[in-house]
Amino acid sequence: MPGLDRPRHSRTGSTPVPAGAVAGRRASRSLVDLWRRLTPRDYTIGDLLDDHGVLTTSQLTSVLFSSPVTCAHRLQALRRIGFVTGFGRNRPGAPHPMCWMAGELAARAAAIARDEPAPAAKAVRARQERLMQSRALDHLLGVNGFFMNLLAHTRTQPGTALTRWWPERQATQAFGQRVHPDGAGVWREDGRSAGFFTEYDRGTEPQARLLSKLDAYRRLRAAGGPGWVVLLVFTQPGREANLHHLLDGQNLMVPVATTCLPAGGDPAGPVWRIAGVLGRHRLAGLPGTGGEPGPLNPGLDEAAPPLWRLSGGTP
Repeated sequence: MPGLDRPRHSRTGSTPVPAGAVAGRRASRSLVDLWRRLTPRDYTIGDLLDDHGVLTTSQLTSVLFSSPVTCAHRLQALRRIGFVTGFGRNRPGAPHPMCWMAGELAARAAAIARDEPAPAAKAVRARQERLMQSRALDHLLGVNGFFMNLLAHTRTQPGTALTRWWPERQATQAFGQRVHPDGAGVWREDGRSAGFFTEYDRGTEPQARLLSKLDAYRRLRAAGGPGWVVLLVFTQPGREANLHHLLDGQNLMVPVATTCLPAGGDPAGPVWRIAGVLGRHRLAGLPGTGGEPGPLNPGLDEAAPPLWRLSGGTP
């Protein structure tokens, strides 16, 4: 496959899979057999897909590649060896982005790195089928796009880092099942780290539902959880404006900030409207407190950032 023999766009400088190395050959099922062919960037792709389910070619390009063509070629090469798998969205009258999921090899590599038992091939296939058929797929892609845009920001802005990205299930477990955010993270900028919860709104549920979610964050805070800012990410400007009208004059007890970003917008920039405060603010300038770590407060530990393989860290 043209372009894979020279790592012109490799973030790590490692040698990618040669174009002819897998063509016409049955996919290997052993990570040991592939150790010379897989780069830290490949494993990072696998980690992201295993942790977060589904990512598009454009999302992976924004964080790990300099060219969508190079990204697409690389993903196709990884698919041929069973490391990832992909599918095109079938949405009449709408764009059909190519979506990618962890293959059996990527799922095994991610589990081994966490010192967990490798999943069975049957379990990996079942998860792939659930993701492909999920009614919440558009929502998941929106949430993942938000976090991938933060990672993309760090590529060009020194001093910034997304040092934690927890998907819904992991975040829910970390906070004792008391809140169910779409994601949670820790953002670091100029030496200061701050945690946040993310709620992604596609306009498919009553706004009373959003207000009830804020009640859960208030109860978490009162029970000893952190005072992290709750980020409400809207896709419709009218929904954002109406929520602020509903929040006007309320004693929230936890900081709340909203934005309505276009596709590919930068969530680290001055796009956040704080409840009860005029103007737009940067993510790093939003209010919030970490509090003391405890049973309902995991703290701001940076031991497992999303791109740890590229920095030579540990999971």
